[in-house]
Amino acid sequence: MNQLSSSHLLPVLTASSTLPVEKTERRLPSWLRRQLPRGNAQHFTDRLIRDLRLETVCENAKCPNRPECYARKTATFMILGNVCTRPCGFCAVQRGRPDSVEDDEAERLTEATLRLGLKHVVITSVTRDDLPDGGAGHFVACIEQLRNRTTATIEILTPDFLGNWEALNTVIDARPDVFNHNTETVPRLYDKVRGKACYRRTLELLRRVKQRNPEIHTKSGLMLGLGETSEEILDVLCDLRDMRCDFLTLGQYLQPSKKHLPVQTYLRPETFDQWGEFSRLLGFSRVASGPFVRSSYHADEMASSSLTDERPLNRDTDPDSALVNIE
Repeated sequence: MNQLSSSHLLPVLTASSTLPVEKTERRLPSWLRRQLPRGNAQHFTDRLIRDLRLETVCENAKCPNRPECYARKTATFMILGNVCTRPCGFCAVQRGRPDSVEDDEAERLTEATLRLGLKHVVITSVTRDDLPDGGAGHFVACIEQLRNRTTATIEILTPDFLGNWEALNTVIDARPDVFNHNTETVPRLYDKVRGKACYRRTLELLRRVKQRNPEIHTKSGLMLGLGETSEEILDVLCDLRDMRCDFLTLGQYLQPSKKHLPVQTYLRPETFDQWGEFSRLLGFSRVASGPFVRSSYHADEMASSSLTDERPLNRDTDPDSALVNIE
């Protein structure tokens, strides 16, 4: 566990740093309300994705940042269909029996990358426990297509492949620039939040990526507001650093529908700032911490400053996100 001096106090989730969710209160706190972006760029992105028959986690997971990201002509592509085999309590993606894998999806994804002019591509997927390799081979096909036809850096956000480390190795050997696997929450809440997932398996996956190819940047993220304590968050952050995890995202959990897990607390923006600074002290090289932060939110900025010239990000471009660089 990383040692910090006594002057670096742990952010405490108190009444002043969080807003409890009252059963009769349906309105979001003021800092979680935002205006829609102007212009037609988001319609261009939406139309392109539909024309190429692609899925995005932005749409399927009901991400609150979708209008902003689409307006920036960027999106997080979701491969292997739009039906997940896992019953996670937080996720809006449809669950059930998935369709067969579409062999030309990698080509269509690459075409979208070219038309959008993306310099950094983020690919995630539904969890496909029905496939022998969990979809690892399809991730590799997408990475290879992108490498053959574009110069974009590549970030992937994968499931845990049910601990199939041979399948994981095939993805690592495809050499994505950033390998993201989300922790999502603290171990105590795993059963109701992540279903079939296993906290130790999540850590082991991140450890194996770094062990097999130390040049790949590893990344993970947590949703806050599900009832976790400050001490539990700290334990997870220290575990991630023990796995040599490079990048970290911290964001507010928002309930997609009444069928999903309820929000327990809304963390104030300044509390996210404190967690961002604290995480930097723990040794994460890049941290995005804010109410609207999601695992791939402004991923291009986080990656570019680490994969190219290490220039610090301009926090003024997004007041909700505390992006911190270690010199």
